[in-house]
Amino acid sequence: MKKTFIFSFFLLLITHFATAQLTMHKTVHAGYVYQNQSFGEIGGRLLFLKTDDVIYRIGASALMGAANGKFAVLPKVQGDVLINFERNVDIYHSYYFLAGAEATTKYIAPKIGVSLFGLVDLTGGYAFPIGESGINGKQLKGLNINFTLNIPIVVISDLTD
Repeated sequence: MKKTFIFSFFLLLITHFATAQLTMHKTVHAGYVYQNQSFGEIGGRLLFLKTDDVIYRIGASALMGAANGKFAVLPKVQGDVLINFERNVDIYHSYYFLAGAEATTKYIAPKIGVSLFGLVDLTGGYAFPIGESGINGKQLKGLNINFTLNIPIVVISDLTD
């Protein structure tokens, strides 16, 4: 837990200094995570970009699901880089290559994948457990698959007006 707090503080510190050079956008996201167990995910992200070919994202979320018949909630922090090698050409930005990592109190997982319009992500990776306890006796290691829908806050405010 202490490592997660230090990592979160470090990300917050980076975002404070990064906003001067980069444009920032806020999103909420919801999705599905398979990590030796099925979890639903809900959270928020900050997107940072200077040009439209590289996007940096950091976020925090909660993983919710049943492990060994008991409901469990895991906090998660994540960081991603989305890359598209075409600049200032909108049609080519329908997809981005994605590389990143996520960390919970039970595992750390590097991941790679694709993002469609920056709104729908499909990633996969491998999780390395932290400690031996797991969650409700279930070890969280191995194949990690994520499917996420990202919704910009601007879209939500436009829909409510």
